[in-house]
Amino acid sequence: MSMILYERTMTAGHVVRIRRLPPDGSSLVRAVIEVDRRYGTPRMVGGRGLPPPLMAVEGESEPAVVASLMPFVEDDASVARLLAQRSVP
Repeated sequence: MSMILYERTMTAGHVVRIRRLPPDGSSLVRAVIEVDRRYGTPRMVGGRGLPPPLMAVEGESEPAVVASLMPFVEDDASVARLLAQRSVP
């Protein structure tokens, strides 16, 4: 089970999303932020491969995890900061 809780297209054409992860046996909801730079390519169409997560959280409910991740995905500048942090060793 993997589902998209939030998704938007950035001005550069990339897609940023909050995706719920499959349950791991705990009662917490887990979700990640990911940026798909190849949206619409065979990877996306075929359903194979997911972009690497930029941030992950756990919370009591879907609304709670979405609320905690929204400040990081609301605008392109916030997403760019996450991408820059990920590329730093």
